Amino acid sequence: MTIRLDIGPELEAELARQAAIRGVAIDAYAASLLAEAARVPASGGESVAPAAVAEACERLKAFGKVHGLSLGGLSLRELRHEARP
Repeated sequence: MTIRLDIGPELEAELARQAAIRGVAIDAYAASLLAEAARVPASGGESVAPAAVAEACERLKAFGKVHGLSLGGLSLRELRHEARP
């Protein structure tokens, strides 16, 4: 299915930036965001959850850098492991 969206240049630039960080094309990244919003698996049978976890980790790292925060020696992987039941 093809969907046409008219978005502003600021949103397009942000989507392009985020796609580049992940090393994917902007259209593939936008499709993954739609799949995540609809809570359905991404194409190829892969679950969207790992992408959401990776994005959350990247946001956490960026937030920590901006605000000079530390995990007290823990890696994000260790922190994620501790959060699991």
